[in-house]
Amino acid sequence: MSHSVLIAEDEKNILEALSFILSREGYVVASALDGNTAIEHIRGNQTDLLILDVMLPYKNGFEVLKTVKTDPDLSKVPVIMLTAKGQSQDRKTAEDMGVDAFVTKPFSNKEIIETVKRLLSSKPA
Repeated sequence: MSHSVLIAEDEKNILEALSFILSREGYVVASALDGNTAIEHIRGNQTDLLILDVMLPYKNGFEVLKTVKTDPDLSKVPVIMLTAKGQSQDRKTAEDMGVDAFVTKPFSNKEIIETVKRLLSSKPA
């Protein structure tokens, strides 16, 4: 069975690009266009990894990250935060909340795949 990845991203072109490259690598990909949907999905479905944009409607990435990392049932799910280049305060805030990795926009496909593989390497598929 493949690992499942949830992408929480409201920019459809980025969402489609991430979905394509991760699907091509064999991951089962789901998506959420806002923070509320991301939380609903991760609570109701197996999610092995979350790729989370900072800027999301309804609940922003920090609120989603806090929900995931403070919930004992979800806290083991690795989270990759997508952030705009140069947002050092965002990076520090997310690190303090327990984020597992950062990828800055614009990102390379290779960087995304390597980060996902690294975070999922210790999890059985």
